[in-house]
Amino acid sequence: MIWNEKFECMSRAEMRKWQGKKLIETVERVYHNVPFYRKKMQNLNLMPNDINGISDLNKLPFTTKQDLRDNYPYGLFTVPLSEIVRVHASSGTTGKPTVVGYTRRDLSTWSEVVARTLYSAEVKKNDFIQVAYGYGLFTGGLGLHYGSEKVGATVIPISGGNTKKQIQIMQDFGSTVIACTPSYSLYLSEAIEEMGLSPKELNLKIAILGAEPWTEKMREEIEERLSLRTVDIYGLSEVIGPGVACECEYQTGLHINEDHFIPEIIDPATLKTLPAGEKGELVFTTVTKEGLPLLRYRTRDLTELNYKKCECGRTLVRMNKCTGRSDDMLIIRGVNVFPSQIESVLLEMSETTPHYQLIIDRINNLDVLEILVEVQDQFFSDEIRKLEILTKKIEHNLYSTLNINAKVKLVEPKTIKRSEGKAKRVIDKRSL
Repeated sequence: MIWNEKFECMSRAEMRKWQGKKLIETVERVYHNVPFYRKKMQNLNLMPNDINGISDLNKLPFTTKQDLRDNYPYGLFTVPLSEIVRVHASSGTTGKPTVVGYTRRDLSTWSEVVARTLYSAEVKKNDFIQVAYGYGLFTGGLGLHYGSEKVGATVIPISGGNTKKQIQIMQDFGSTVIACTPSYSLYLSEAIEEMGLSPKELNLKIAILGAEPWTEKMREEIEERLSLRTVDIYGLSEVIGPGVACECEYQTGLHINEDHFIPEIIDPATLKTLPAGEKGELVFTTVTKEGLPLLRYRTRDLTELNYKKCECGRTLVRMNKCTGRSDDMLIIRGVNVFPSQIESVLLEMSETTPHYQLIIDRINNLDVLEILVEVQDQFFSDEIRKLEILTKKIEHNLYSTLNINAKVKLVEPKTIKRSEGKAKRVIDKRSL
């Protein structure tokens, strides 16, 4: 199912021409309206007329999350505040939030790209979509809300949390689609089970999951436990919110709405642009936004791009699932570690659940990694010997993947705190 055939099936040559035209307009606008970008470009001896098309993209300066914080709250807006009709902010846990502003046209664009992603996930006019992302400054709830309305689906704006109420609404309202984080969908599956319900008693058929990284093994777990099909949606508030990219029915990568958001992959160390197919950090330039257009925004997400035409008929470039982030990569005793690697190991094992927590500390000047791992009910035992054998097995499997030793501590089922938003996977005591 294709929502906007003109752009979603545009030839590569036509897309590059469109992107080039919109890029030139965007550069002209930010140079003359945003002192931050004007200074950045002047420092590179760069003028707007030096950008003549998409091939000149790599001449432009990068933008980082810190740049948005340094210009808090409205310093990067390109229009007068009287033209901003809505403001959102990131859910950052440290420092100032990153503030984003939308004009009326931006909100229309946002609804359009979310509608595309939902349509590619096969959400239709007769669906009831329960939006369990947070409403408010976080972009997840309202982004999915307006995109769902544009598709014509019936929106149930329940927001996050209040799990028993969520399940009651699913039962009473006949929800066919749930939109939330992957970790919360697992939490819901546990709560449904504890209430003595079977997922097959519900009408749910699709879960739109995003806002945190998740693995294919976690997908299998969620689909089995909730008896539905999962769809990976990608977005970030700085770029627009949800709707930047989404899987289609073939699930061979997430189609990026590249007529609005031009993607690049760079080496996070050298900042050089990498060829198609190579893994690196994802960078976006927004070319249709009015309120807060961004040049070469460093997402810190690690992935690769695939420009081949998809079986679904879309020619939009696809990004693979993000394997981690260049800024939440853990360096432990000189080894690079991503939480997603640990999750993959645990999900390969039938004895463990997808719930875990990493605790990193520094003892006697040596980094120590401890991993709390929940054990499945049927494998948790009072026999110390059995638990010791399982601990050693997990430690061995982790070492094979990470190439460092980690201390595994087994904990009883449902003892690791559940999250109704993004899961808190890492506690790094070294920085305290």
